[in-house]
Amino acid sequence: MRVIFTEELKQVADDLDRMAQEVHTAIVGAGKALLESDVEAAQNVIDGDLEIDALETSVINQCVQLLAKQSPVATDLRVVVSTLRLASTFERMGDLARHVAEIARRTYPESALTPETRETFEKMQAFLDDTSAKLITVLASRDDKAAEQLIIDDDKLDDLHHHIFDIVNGADWTGNTQQTIDVVLLSRFYERFGDHAVSVARRLVYIVSGFDPSKAPKSKADDSANDPYLAAPAK
Repeated sequence: MRVIFTEELKQVADDLDRMAQEVHTAIVGAGKALLESDVEAAQNVIDGDLEIDALETSVINQCVQLLAKQSPVATDLRVVVSTLRLASTFERMGDLARHVAEIARRTYPESALTPETRETFEKMQAFLDDTSAKLITVLASRDDKAAEQLIIDDDKLDDLHHHIFDIVNGADWTGNTQQTIDVVLLSRFYERFGDHAVSVARRLVYIVSGFDPSKAPKSKADDSANDPYLAAPAK
């Protein structure tokens, strides 16, 4: 029975790894659609969301069967329940990528971004491209230290998100009503990407250690001048 459980759990893990890879592809594609006004990339992200949804369904069904047939306990139970949560989180990240792509498609051939917000969104996208790639690695390696670093690094994305709001609320903002709505929504979607990445990282730490880590207090001034994601946008 233990051999069967291990084999079935590996299949679930493989599907979850595929979800993480598909989400990374969706995030990169959504960024390309938004930053380059690439309607083909936008459509690929929108169409690809169906695959992410199907993988979530597969993972959930397999986990339910494991709980019903194998009655796992202790660490095994923690892994199965956490996998259910991870699948749902990745599915939400796929939905966010689709939302970004839909905005890019709607505004094509024009950009949804205004000139004064483009540089900040480029930094947000670079951060998320890197973070989503790291999630794939951390998911496979179960490296709790790397997962904890992802949790801490989310402050960088939060600061960029707040900077977009500062721009929109500034006296020099010239965007029309639709541009204002799009920029604020997009920034919120990007910030939520980061929140879900933190959720994944915390769940991975929980799988490894059995503890749900709290976000460590962190000064906003720590080396931000040398961080490419936080460097002040050119005026």
